[in-house]
Amino acid sequence: MVVLSLKGELKALIIKSGWTMTQVVDSLNKKHDRDTTVQNFSSKLIRGTLKYSEVCEILDLIGYKIEWVPKGEKV
Repeated sequence: MVVLSLKGELKALIIKSGWTMTQVVDSLNKKHDRDTTVQNFSSKLIRGTLKYSEVCEILDLIGYKIEWVPKGEKV
């Protein structure tokens, strides 16, 4: 079993869903009336300092969600 980091998982999902990092950041900037750069967003991914709420918002934007499943339960 390969375990990716949050950075790896999130970037893979963004790409898989047809979005770019720039599109995600631009969309979040418009929604929250802010001016975060792709570089700042990428730095948060690298440092692992994204908030859970930010991850959920990004996933919602690209069409995914986090689902908590008990161990041993098939998804």
